[in-house]
Amino acid sequence: MSEAINVAKIFGEDVFNDTVMQERLPKKVYKDLKKTIEEGKELDLATADVIAHEMKEWAIEKGATHYTHWFQPLTGVTAEKHDSFISAPLPNGKVLMSFSGKELIKGEPDASSFPSGGLRATFEARGYTAWDCTSPAFVRHDAAGATLCIPTAFCSYKGEALDQKTPLLRSMQAINEQSLRLLRLFGNTTSKKVTPSVGPEQEYFLVDAEKFLQRKDLIYTGRTLFGAMPPKGQELDDHYFGTIRQRIAGFMKDVNEELWKVGVTSKTQHNEVAPAQHELAPIYAECNVALDHNHIVMQTLKRVACQHGMKCLLHEKPFAGVNGSGKHDNWSLTTDDGKNLLEPGKTPHENIQFLLVLTCILKAVDRHADLLRESAADPGNDHRLGANEAPPAIISVFLGEQLEDVLEQLISTGEATHSLNGGKLQTGVDTLPDLAKDATDRNRTSPFAFTGNKFEFRMVGSRDSISGPNVVLNTIVAEAFSEACDVLEKADNFDEAVHDLIKQYATEHQRVVFNGNGYSDAWVEEAERRGLPNIRSMVEAIPALTTDKAVNMFEKFKVFTKAELESRAEIKFESYAKAINIEARTMIDMASKQIVPAIIKYTKDLADTVVAVKEAGADASVQAELLTEISGLLAETKKALEALKVVTDQAAAMEEGEDQARFYHFDVVPAMEALRAPVDALEMIVDKEAWPMPSYGDLIFEV
Repeated sequence: MSEAINVAKIFGEDVFNDTVMQERLPKKVYKDLKKTIEEGKELDLATADVIAHEMKEWAIEKGATHYTHWFQPLTGVTAEKHDSFISAPLPNGKVLMSFSGKELIKGEPDASSFPSGGLRATFEARGYTAWDCTSPAFVRHDAAGATLCIPTAFCSYKGEALDQKTPLLRSMQAINEQSLRLLRLFGNTTSKKVTPSVGPEQEYFLVDAEKFLQRKDLIYTGRTLFGAMPPKGQELDDHYFGTIRQRIAGFMKDVNEELWKVGVTSKTQHNEVAPAQHELAPIYAECNVALDHNHIVMQTLKRVACQHGMKCLLHEKPFAGVNGSGKHDNWSLTTDDGKNLLEPGKTPHENIQFLLVLTCILKAVDRHADLLRESAADPGNDHRLGANEAPPAIISVFLGEQLEDVLEQLISTGEATHSLNGGKLQTGVDTLPDLAKDATDRNRTSPFAFTGNKFEFRMVGSRDSISGPNVVLNTIVAEAFSEACDVLEKADNFDEAVHDLIKQYATEHQRVVFNGNGYSDAWVEEAERRGLPNIRSMVEAIPALTTDKAVNMFEKFKVFTKAELESRAEIKFESYAKAINIEARTMIDMASKQIVPAIIKYTKDLADTVVAVKEAGADASVQAELLTEISGLLAETKKALEALKVVTDQAAAMEEGEDQARFYHFDVVPAMEALRAPVDALEMIVDKEAWPMPSYGDLIFEV
């Protein structure tokens, strides 16, 4: 039996959190830091020196020898440069361990070595990391020992955002300011701050490390580029919420322990729908802290999987034919005194503030559906969205029966007089209690679903940063709140004005509300009739970033400049092209060096068998038919392989940008699919011993 864990004792033990700061910092320094965190007051260097010294002493007590500014460039992963606490050697031969306020507040990585979309030239190297004191520092223990990790933003020499955190912090300021305007209109004078709260659920696959290393496609791209389905997939629904296997349970235990120590509230774990797929969900945190925590979660899943002889796959679609992985982004707005702006109460038809917030969000989502879709766009999600497993690529809002009924009342009669109640759920078994039934069911096919007191944005890719989706959500809702406040602040009769505005927004934007089956073909047709966009791929989604509508909004709320948006669009086109180029060349490599040679060898053995059987005077028709079939598929494979080589070289020769990315999507990807088809067919008829790599069955059922 493993040793029992005292969660309350270990939770946050490696975090420089509020409790630690109160214990170690002088009262005035602690007070000044809290002002900076809560009110955005600037921190002077003398105060920073004291904080840095105490942070260093605390970290050294935890075994830390190095510190790093831990930041999130536009690469999709985090970055870090480690510096030891050693300063100049002393005359007595000893060494001084120091860490200054300047080192805490600012670092200087090479800005031109990270994606900048043209904001930084190669010779313009200077960039800065800046301490985000609203997200606590922590000590990470791994093979390198113990390292003090300081969450930071990353910007260029001219101040442009080169990371995921900076625009998120800007968007949090925007939603805070506009939410407070709205609250003041309803007589709330006590709330001082409104913060987006986020709980990102994380899906992932686990495979055996030894088998992983025999698959070049998994190594290079994170997904299988070839692979025939095994006889059993997920059709029995027996893996979902099933008993967690012991090897996986041991992994999950260690993941939880690692996460709890660094303050991540790992709450829920279970088997997901596909074999070898699992999920981890935390409790809500402030938006930027949730962002940092989710990166910690992804890094911890990968690191601990290696320790258990496994590999964690975070790609959105590691295996064709079974469900891929997403990251459900649960988003709400909470005041500093504990009020949730998305809490409808028992009688939502009477909750005027909630109805205004709700209809503002409907307006925001309807107006900026293209931006929301873009925020969840990546090459992996192209295989997943709309594939009868994830939400469709069409943005719609699920409200449930209760709120949809309230909106219909408002639209048809001008006022809402009642709300549907949940009632009791009768089980029909005397020994089981009757259960209180929610007034609304859930809808797993909706990309943006109201789930009681929050919205669940279900389109986000499993390996993606949650920054992009939350930047968009915060900003589009801030815009809607701002426009509502502009009207209401000038109104002579507030009650009449807010009533009219709620009805107006509900009427104008009801087209985005859909409670039905998002997987059905009928919904695709209905969405088109309603005029809702259906953006099917990443390359078709990216242009949403640079429309006049998007630029005007982001610049108005100081979240992005036009140059920053254009740079991000350029980076995304380039990253898409690079991702598909790597996948295509991996397919070429695998087919040329592994699959075709293996099939040639197998056909030789089969041909020898045909000759031997015939010479023995027996019927060799079965062997001959099999040889003919395999040889035909081999010829088809060779033809598709040559076609993929040609089109990939064509794409690579093009100038980087939108045209190249579109060529990869519309020309290279179909050529990849054309190569995969005969190879997967060959896998089904070739002797397993002759196949040069582990099969789907080996990967998803033998872990």
